[in-house]
Amino acid sequence: MSWTKGTRRRLAALAVGLVFATAGCAGGGTAHAGGASGEAVSPSPVGKVLPGTDDAGRHLREAGGRDAPKVAVEVTPDSADGWDVRLTFRHFRVSTPGARPTAVTGRGLACLFVDGRRVARLRGPRYRLPARLVPHGTHHVTARLYADDGTVWAVHGKPVQSTADITVSDTRPPASPRPSTANTAPVTGG
Repeated sequence: MSWTKGTRRRLAALAVGLVFATAGCAGGGTAHAGGASGEAVSPSPVGKVLPGTDDAGRHLREAGGRDAPKVAVEVTPDSADGWDVRLTFRHFRVSTPGARPTAVTGRGLACLFVDGRRVARLRGPRYRLPARLVPHGTHHVTARLYADDGTVWAVHGKPVQSTADITVSDTRPPASPRPSTANTAPVTGG
């Protein structure tokens, strides 16, 4: 077979066509419904995507076994009228910004929630929680682990997360009573 200019062009066009045809099969790293029974199918070989979701609507990804990721959260007051949040990970590493959106065992990011509302995406173990996000009262600060494809790491069908309860007292000094002049009678001598 002679490698003429026309043959090389046809082979190049065929190669480009194969690349584009298989690119659609690679998937975006998210769960898709599929199969005859309609169960969730994982395009990634890491864990099994479960049919349920967390309270934010993200699919759960089961990470069973002894090496399942774990997180603990500790919240302490800081000196600048806020709160220091410290996460402790086990069998988990945060991915760098710009990581590929695919699930990798024991990797991803943590999201921080206050009273069920997401306040931060964390790619590290520390965060300073501004005081304005936790006004006077009791609040639930939750750290939840996510895979880079957006699924929630889960163990036994429950999200991998940890919650710390904090109670915020009113830090303003109590108002001093104002002297009242209504009940004051002049003192007369006599």
